[in-house]
Amino acid sequence: MDPINPGSEEYGHDTEGEEARQGRGVPAPAPARARVVRLVSGELLLTVNPVDGSEIEPCPPGQEPAAPRPRTPEERAEAARAVAPPLPPGPPAPELPLLERQEERERLTGILRQGRCARLTGVPGSGRTALLDAVAADCADLAPDGVVRLSGRHRTPTELLHELFAAVRYAPGRRPDRADLLDRLRDVGAVVVVDDLEFGGAALDELLAAAPECAFLLAAGPDTPAPSADAHVEEVLLAGLGRAAALELLESAAGRTLTEEEANWAGDLWFESEGLPLRFVQAGALLRQRDRLRVTPAEFDAFGALEEAFGPSDPAASAAAAAAAFDGTDPDVELRDVPLPSLGEGAAPAALLASRLSRAAQSALRFAVALGGEVPHQAHLPALVGDTHADAALGELMACGLLSPAGPRYRLAAGVLTQLLAHGYDHGAADRAHTLAQHYAWWAAHPSVTPERAAAEADALLAALTALIPGTGESAAEHRATAVLLARAAAPAFAAGLHWGAWERALRAGQEAARLTGDVAEEAYFHHELGVLAICAGNLERARAELEASIGMRGVLADKRGTVAGRRALALVSDLSGEHAAAVAPRTDEPLSPPRGTPALRGPAARPARPETVTAPLPGGPLRTPASAPVPAFPDFADEAPTVLTHPDTDGRRPGLKGGILGGARRNLVAVGAGALLVAVLGTVVTLGATSGNGENPATDRVTSDSTTSESGTDDGLDGEEPPADGEADPAETGKATRSGSPSPSSSGSASPSSSTDPSASGSPSPSDSPTTGTPTETTAPPTGRPTTTRPPVTTTLPPRPTTTTPKPPPTTTSPPPSTEPPTTAPPTTTAPPASETTTLGAPSASETSSASSTPA
Repeated sequence: MDPINPGSEEYGHDTEGEEARQGRGVPAPAPARARVVRLVSGELLLTVNPVDGSEIEPCPPGQEPAAPRPRTPEERAEAARAVAPPLPPGPPAPELPLLERQEERERLTGILRQGRCARLTGVPGSGRTALLDAVAADCADLAPDGVVRLSGRHRTPTELLHELFAAVRYAPGRRPDRADLLDRLRDVGAVVVVDDLEFGGAALDELLAAAPECAFLLAAGPDTPAPSADAHVEEVLLAGLGRAAALELLESAAGRTLTEEEANWAGDLWFESEGLPLRFVQAGALLRQRDRLRVTPAEFDAFGALEEAFGPSDPAASAAAAAAAFDGTDPDVELRDVPLPSLGEGAAPAALLASRLSRAAQSALRFAVALGGEVPHQAHLPALVGDTHADAALGELMACGLLSPAGPRYRLAAGVLTQLLAHGYDHGAADRAHTLAQHYAWWAAHPSVTPERAAAEADALLAALTALIPGTGESAAEHRATAVLLARAAAPAFAAGLHWGAWERALRAGQEAARLTGDVAEEAYFHHELGVLAICAGNLERARAELEASIGMRGVLADKRGTVAGRRALALVSDLSGEHAAAVAPRTDEPLSPPRGTPALRGPAARPARPETVTAPLPGGPLRTPASAPVPAFPDFADEAPTVLTHPDTDGRRPGLKGGILGGARRNLVAVGAGALLVAVLGTVVTLGATSGNGENPATDRVTSDSTTSESGTDDGLDGEEPPADGEADPAETGKATRSGSPSPSSSGSASPSSSTDPSASGSPSPSDSPTTGTPTETTAPPTGRPTTTRPPVTTTLPPRPTTTTPKPPPTTTSPPPSTEPPTTAPPTTTAPPASETTTLGAPSASETSSASSTPA
């Protein structure tokens, strides 16, 4: 069977192709499962969910990971290999000696053996990394926890401390909080070598104080901030090489002895570069390339077919063949005339070196320029370049001195990026960054990629991410959308790999890209993740702001699952900040309020000396204007004291109307509504009764000659009415108490205005009370703490007629004893004025009698 064009009669291929073309019979590929990782950060359980957002909660009992334990020597060696840069494939670069560094090496080793810290300062390209490697090898057996190599590039003190903890303690799935981290690093004894340090001053003091039993060897550039005056760090300066050492290094890099012309050229280069070792490593690569060009093309594959098929040739073999040709031992080799590089090309050799490399190496350099100097891992180069042997390009670049190690990866050496940019290697950098971002987005989200592997590639991923955001032109929107995808794929991997510094930078870049593209759903996701990260870091205010922004955006999008996750995280913020505890705890700056609906305690201790100021917050708004609480009219009775309404969920402030009454039981709402309705009805009745007689029959207010005095001597305006008997309550006063909604003055024992002139009226209703009658009702308003305002009655005193009459004394009415029972309403009646203030003239006329009897209550 032809494997390319299979026959229709074998293995059922006659229908498989047709069904595949029609979309039938071929199952759809299963979607990749989301990588959910559970971590413990301090006392919190973090579930990294790349779909809806990470969830965080207090760690349930029984799910805490095992306590961290010290790593064994084998585990420390494995961890050291994991953080070291990989060995590039292809022919190895020539071994270079460490020249003129013995004095600095012995001095640094002596400082570390004494348990002190040292700082190695030198310009980029001066050989700091090589010297650190030598000192680390000398101190391998010095500390109980061995030697720990760290990279300080783009690292904060907190990140370095967490990496130190992970290097010496075995704690999978656990990231200690700040207090736990400092507690566990106190007993760590190791030699910590930090290369490319980027901070100093107080930040460096924090790093050194966190691990007091460790000896630190720091390497930094001259522009890095210096340590503080209190930091006991000894400075060691690293200068350039001497002329003799520089020529020896050049011969080692070239693999042969220099000619007189080459020695003079190397002397000029030493003066120009101030003896930097990197320049002579690159100059040795230039001489090797020149040797290959001078040899006959037939000897070294003139057309480069072998090199393109099998990679670059062995530099050592090329150097040996060139040396044999130069010595004249091989008469069959014909040398070509290739001039030496100029002094300028020797001082900035990156472009000249790159022009003589393979096409895969040149493409790798262009991708590195697009990433700002970060070099992709060698495993990505075949897919990016499109060549199955492109991974060998990393070996070419290393042999030429164009790369330098930076932690677990490589980056362009010092000054190479500037030189390549000057020769146009940034042409099409935006498109290459877009291609890299698409590749990394697929790679980081693949289930086969471990979080630790993604964290090791963090700098390259972040460089591709940040390169796409400030794009301009027609492709800017597409590039930013790709940046959002990359951030969504890389951020959960960084979180699961415990590289939380890269996690935060990826979230910030992704949130900015989503904002620029207008993708609200993705922006809400990044806000949620930033809030969760802030909770883990202990920054609760930032967490609250990020989570509230995320909840608002997801609420607009009707994302229920995301909103629920955000509200759960926000509730955890409230618990951690102690808001609930502060709400329940009483305030010490003001007296305690009794429970809702409970009258205040009587007595001088519980009663304030002056009106109390109550300030209540309005829902969603500023505080109310302080209002004075009413002073109780009868402080001797607990039932008459004001009732204070409180809310148990307030944060120490007294609630307002909405929080005290409307937020209470339903019976409070019913009572308020019934009272308001009763007040409205009674007000209407009183108004009608007071205004019904005005203007209709003005003669009723005057006494005429037809008016006569009744036989009983008590003219109340109605025929057949009798005054109340002894011991009965006056119906008029009963109606008045019902209308006002408060007890009459007689129940409190207060004296009326007429009690001083008439002793018999003590404890009885005042004779000057309003004669307006109350309406019959069965429900009376409960007494309140506010005083009730009653309109003063209008009494008309008529002058006496010339006729002499003998007035009868007013009937004596006995006031009923005070009772706690509610007053009983009586039918409306009219109250006759006392005889002492009214002159009886005679019987009223028929018209006056009918008018008086028809007056509505």
